[in-house]
Amino acid sequence: MVYIKGTGMSKFDVSQDWSYERIYDCVNEALDSGNVSLEDIDAVFISSSEAESNGERQKHTAPMISSMLKKKIPMLTVPAGCCGGGAALWDAVSFQKVNNARNVLVIGFEKLVANISEKATDEMLRGGERIYEQAEGLIFPAQNALVAQQYMMKYDATSDDLALVALKNHENAFDNPKARFYKKKITLEMIKKSPVVASPLRLFDCSIPCNGAAAAIISKDKTDIEIAGSALSTSKLSSFERENITSWNSTINAAKTAYEQAGITAKNIDIAEVHDAFTPVELISYEDLGFCCKGEGARLIREGTVNINGAFPTNTSGGLKAKGHPISATGVSQIYELVLQLRNQAGKRQVDNIEYALAHNIGGAGCVTTVHILRKSQ
Repeated sequence: MVYIKGTGMSKFDVSQDWSYERIYDCVNEALDSGNVSLEDIDAVFISSSEAESNGERQKHTAPMISSMLKKKIPMLTVPAGCCGGGAALWDAVSFQKVNNARNVLVIGFEKLVANISEKATDEMLRGGERIYEQAEGLIFPAQNALVAQQYMMKYDATSDDLALVALKNHENAFDNPKARFYKKKITLEMIKKSPVVASPLRLFDCSIPCNGAAAAIISKDKTDIEIAGSALSTSKLSSFERENITSWNSTINAAKTAYEQAGITAKNIDIAEVHDAFTPVELISYEDLGFCCKGEGARLIREGTVNINGAFPTNTSGGLKAKGHPISATGVSQIYELVLQLRNQAGKRQVDNIEYALAHNIGGAGCVTTVHILRKSQ
């Protein structure tokens, strides 16, 4: 069995003076919340995609963290694009089981906005397409826009449905003190009138790059929260290399494995944090994770099923859309939100009667996906 002891998270923001000391602060929060000392940590798994090109100019991230934490223990950097945080957690769970390590620390962080450079901007646009596609302008937003077009034609979803996804997540972030859009009122009219980025995607259909860090401590010691399922699956780099671009098999396969490990089905999940890098991805994810049948994702948002007061609250943190998306920190920040929810510490966002929670983290346009299932310990 693998359990969660503590979690920590910095505020996600666009501060120009963002410091890597924020990493240390969120690690301390995780240590304090789990009643763990840094001396009790046996290994560290780290994910960061942009440290080389933004701020630290450092490829060797693990030794940088070793210097910060003053620890001489196994540390490994796990690069997996936007799925880096989830992949680091998946690696940490596997390491803990094989090595019987007592406590393993997982950290995801990015300094995306502060001191932004042309090189960093260029590199952030890559990750879900081949070089010949990049040359034709098929970068990440354009690729997701084409996926959205196909999805909308195939299943009669509309731009209004996408706007409802954005509105829901902004309303949730309004009550999340660590979210990029905390206490910022966004209306449906603002969303629908925002500039077109790549049709049908408007500005408010796209997640927000920002600075941020998140940490989690997993352990063999029994706590109140167990990681009941931990799975990772990889697919072809470009969605256009796959048979179906409106259903992402990396999500389907990772979810199937995680459900089997936990001994449950999608019907048992009470709350979820899904990877809404773009609003249509949230609709597709509802379906690929088994929360509804294929083509019914829009129904869940229209009927309010996935709202915070609905039958199946999704992205209570605000999601990538409004909490913010600091790439490698995202997957670990999903765990942070779900742990708050399971421990009844989510404040105004609190959802009642949670037993099972699911975190869903994607790299690229469905290239690699992790699914983690948390449950209250028996």
